[in-house]
Amino acid sequence: MSSPAERYAAARRKAAQAAQFPALDEFALELGFDLDDFQREACQSLERGSGVLVCAPTGAGKTVVGEFAVHLALRGRPDDPVPAADATNPPARRKCFYTTPIKALSNQKYHDLVARYGAEQVGLLTGDNAINGDAPVVVMTTEVLRNMLYAGSSTLQGLAYVVMDEVHYLADRFRGGVWEEVIIHLPASVTLISLSATVSNAEEFADWLVTVRGETAVVVSEHRPVPLWQHMLVNKRMFDLFHDADAARKHDVHPELLRYTRETARRLELGEGRSAGPGAGRRGPRWRGPLRPDIVDRLDREGLLPAILFIFSRAGCAAAVQQCLAAGLRLTSAEERAEIRRVVESRVTAIPGEDLSVLGYWEWLDGLERGLAAHHAGMLPVFKEIVEELFVRGLVKAVFATETLALGINMPARCVVLERLVKYNGEAHVDLTPGEYTQLTGRAGRRGIDVEGHAVVVWSPETDPRQVAGLASTRTYPLRSSFRPSYNMAVNLVGTVGAEPARALLESSFAQFQADRSVVGLARQVQRNTETIEAYGAESACHHGDFDEYFALRVAIADREKAIARQGQTQRKAAAVASLERLRVGDVIRVPSGRRAGLAVVLDPATGGFGEPRPLVLTQDRWAGRVSPGDFTTPAEVLARIRVPKHFNHRSPGARRDLAAEVSGTGLDRHGGRRGGRSRQVSGEDHQITQLRTELRHHPCHACPEREEHARWAERRRRLERDTEELRERVSGRTGSLARTFDRIVALLTERGYLARDGAVTDAGRMLGRIWTEADLLVAECLRRGVWNGLSPAELAAAVSVVVFEARRDVDERASLPRGPVADAVDETLKLWGEIEADEAARGLTATREPDLGFAWPVYRWARGEALAKVLGSGHEIDGEMPAGDFVRWARQVVDLLGQIADSGGATTELRSTARQAIAAVNRGVLAYHTSA
Repeated sequence: MSSPAERYAAARRKAAQAAQFPALDEFALELGFDLDDFQREACQSLERGSGVLVCAPTGAGKTVVGEFAVHLALRGRPDDPVPAADATNPPARRKCFYTTPIKALSNQKYHDLVARYGAEQVGLLTGDNAINGDAPVVVMTTEVLRNMLYAGSSTLQGLAYVVMDEVHYLADRFRGGVWEEVIIHLPASVTLISLSATVSNAEEFADWLVTVRGETAVVVSEHRPVPLWQHMLVNKRMFDLFHDADAARKHDVHPELLRYTRETARRLELGEGRSAGPGAGRRGPRWRGPLRPDIVDRLDREGLLPAILFIFSRAGCAAAVQQCLAAGLRLTSAEERAEIRRVVESRVTAIPGEDLSVLGYWEWLDGLERGLAAHHAGMLPVFKEIVEELFVRGLVKAVFATETLALGINMPARCVVLERLVKYNGEAHVDLTPGEYTQLTGRAGRRGIDVEGHAVVVWSPETDPRQVAGLASTRTYPLRSSFRPSYNMAVNLVGTVGAEPARALLESSFAQFQADRSVVGLARQVQRNTETIEAYGAESACHHGDFDEYFALRVAIADREKAIARQGQTQRKAAAVASLERLRVGDVIRVPSGRRAGLAVVLDPATGGFGEPRPLVLTQDRWAGRVSPGDFTTPAEVLARIRVPKHFNHRSPGARRDLAAEVSGTGLDRHGGRRGGRSRQVSGEDHQITQLRTELRHHPCHACPEREEHARWAERRRRLERDTEELRERVSGRTGSLARTFDRIVALLTERGYLARDGAVTDAGRMLGRIWTEADLLVAECLRRGVWNGLSPAELAAAVSVVVFEARRDVDERASLPRGPVADAVDETLKLWGEIEADEAARGLTATREPDLGFAWPVYRWARGEALAKVLGSGHEIDGEMPAGDFVRWARQVVDLLGQIADSGGATTELRSTARQAIAAVNRGVLAYHTSA
């Protein structure tokens, strides 16, 4: 701006804005930097009195809008209708609640606001902390606000603004429903500020917000304050993914990168073609990408540190640090190493020395002092916090992390590296979505520090640069609701507003809003399918006769054959189950199939439990583990008996070797003769199939020369008819689907006595309304039936753990339990779960998750005061111990549920006292430190 006239015009515009938005002008002066256009637009909407939805990339500065809401609450507004103050009626204060999805973010934001406004003005409410809860500004987790709304807390008086940071969490399938509950139940007088990552259906979300919250402005910014450059590392060469910004907009991959990757892939193919032996012809085993130490060293030489290297495996992250240490990498100076040690030692003073050794403290500290660290959910929380602090301060230069680091923690880097574009989601290995790619690479580029950020994808033969370009350029990641009614929600809604108004509230959820909109598209698809079915019918028509009738006979024959095969499988499995139930210790059997095929001796018959029998066996190959009926195509036959030592330890290699030798010494054939095996001595052809085949051969269309061509068209028609019927069911199911689910839940709760026939909430229902856990109804039933009465503190911790714990991966064997009262209580819990599951199945409701016994031993031993090393080694997995971070996280959840039991009106005085003792017993050592941290 050069001329005096232009400077004068700009000053006039600025003065006019200051007059129109005085609060924003004050706020901007305090910031010390100029607001971006999207920040100013959102703040202006907020000062006008409108709610606002802000969608912007990670690191763009969305939280400034939330902080402006805090400023408005503390400032007040001249036009607010505040009643006159007198001795008995002090002036009303306006409040702002700042909600976040995770405790770590709440703690971070609390400290930020305290530094700005002072400790007397700001409070914190999470599951672990309650600080100054009556302050005008309170930072909290979203669940705390939801609980306040249901309880009608007096803290809500004077509430004017609610900031929902990371509101896109409502897509989370486990916790997302909480966000919708809060948005729906907040008083109409509260202004809502929603801060979200960039999503492609922001307008749809805003349309819903308008229907439930009134006027809501939508502010969307795709602009990154720090430009992001995309690269690919191929062998030892680094390429730009795009030649320039124009190529990036067109998704045109750099031609030199395409040429080089094709040439590399071709050389690999030729190399594979000449190889021999196992693995020949497969590219995977032959490819060796750049080593992790080499990648870090390359980034260091290019000036791209600090960097986050995403490896979608906890073990991979730990291994990467060890590989860098073994390669002699050192990224820190002597002064930085001294500062790192000072910070670490000041943070771990409360952790006992023997626990530090168990946690691998010295190896971890060695990595930190060299500027290297891992970051994943299996680490002790305080170790993760130290890594985060040192990385933000620039002392740790390279962090190997799983994708959990991308969830909200403020930990920006200059560069982000993706080792693969595939991750394990708990069930299968799946490709990264554009949304996940954007979230991970969004960490690159520190505002105010870096001129530009860099994202690097490591190339492999399975990685097409054009796929990476698509991920980097796609903006189609919509926000999808995960909201569904729960038992706790149902009793709270009925108790708060009544049954009919509760149904109306559910109908106003974002989930139902999206379902109703999607019905339009489904109905169009049904119409298109119907037209196609008619066309297929014309193609399958036969001049010899009714081909539909002929094809129906073919389908009936196929269905009958499948039914007979299923019946045979069921009978074989039942025979296998019965044979396994009869086994005793010392029986020598033959496992007929699978990886463990061969002779085995029974170590533990595992009788008397729930579900299928899974005996613990030792094979002659020295493998010890549990086998299931699925391993037996024929009933298990006892071939011999040998003596098993009374206190045999199947974890001891020597003991396994000696007993396996005895198994081999029986002289029995490892595989045995087939003895007719699976030969199906069918006494005769099934009568129904015989009759159908006779009808088929005598049908006129059977003689048609184009019979098989007609059949192909008829099969296409049948499949499309089946798909179309499913679409019709989805259309009818989505219309009013949440209300129907709610009605089924209410019916189940009424039958079980949580709601009265007239719709009133009973004492049991009020108790259920204060249980906040995924298995809420199961916990309530356990309290009502006295399942946990009479247990010691350690036994109670173990018994309640089965309703909160969920193993990361399914394991074949059922976990063992401490004998006595704990096993009895868990058996009763499993029986109750079976009753609840049967009721849910009868009503078409989603089943309550089955209790998981995998955490009972660790928390039982910990509550009894045993050493951390013994506790972590007491998981039921044969192949390793429980990570310390997992132990702390699940122990905190056990403590949370114990706290709810201690405060529950449905528990006996003795049980409440035991729950408090159990909390004290669990909150020690690494747990006590985590609680105070």
